[in-house]
Amino acid sequence: MNKNKKIILGVGLLLVLILLPALPFLLIKGQYNFHDFWAMFFTKIFSWEAFVSAFVPIIKMIPSSLEMTIIAMFFGLLLGLLLALVRINKIPILNQLRALFVSFVRGTPILVQLYLSYTGIPLILKAINMNYGTSYNVNTIPAMLFVIVAFALNEAAYNSETIRAAIQAVDRGQTEAAKALGMTNFQVFMRVTLPEAATVATAPLGNALIGLLKSTSLAFVAGVVEMTARAQIIGGSTFRLFETYLALALVYWPICIIFELLIRLLERKLEVKMPKDKRKNRAQISLSQNPFNR
Repeated sequence: MNKNKKIILGVGLLLVLILLPALPFLLIKGQYNFHDFWAMFFTKIFSWEAFVSAFVPIIKMIPSSLEMTIIAMFFGLLLGLLLALVRINKIPILNQLRALFVSFVRGTPILVQLYLSYTGIPLILKAINMNYGTSYNVNTIPAMLFVIVAFALNEAAYNSETIRAAIQAVDRGQTEAAKALGMTNFQVFMRVTLPEAATVATAPLGNALIGLLKSTSLAFVAGVVEMTARAQIIGGSTFRLFETYLALALVYWPICIIFELLIRLLERKLEVKMPKDKRKNRAQISLSQNPFNR
């Protein structure tokens, strides 16, 4: 399909989407015509005032959601890298514990994990106080800590598989060449393996980051007031739930778009670009010719 046909197809589909809401009025006669129906809808059913007024309180909660997302993702990446290295090197005992942890996290809902974090950490502190005579006060712990712990552990379990696959995707010949140059295993990992694995893992980890941002909407179960919790409070007080959640959706949407653009920019920065002259020489190599005769 050439470019002109694609443009025509796109315009056609756009017209269909525009005309689709008018079809019920053309096929089934009701009390209102098309124009009067929407005029009635936006004056008697949908409240513009509730919709517009919900934006400012929700937007004020953006820093809270971003804070949870970035901190949980940071620790999730660090722990995920450690879990990936444990699996790749097949360290006894630790590898079995890693498999058990990953299986548990991937086999239970994130909402349940949030409840376990919110109710389990206070029990651990209480046990420590009873055993060692300490006086840790669970009430002084910010609720966001429970949420960050749960999300970080959840991300670590999923990210570990992504990072493991990215590391194993690195060409072994490059690591062997680096070792032949006298690099230590740590230098090979930091200078060769990790940078190339990062190019492979950026896209799936970026998707995980966006998913984590949307998962922070569950943080209200631990008493954290973020964007979704604020929307629930506003909708419950005004009884305008649709308008409030629509405003919430229109706040989440551009944030996710910005994240997508940043991830694409990072992919381009990490991408290893081959010089044009080398790409040209590679393209000229033929199976019927010996490239070493050039």
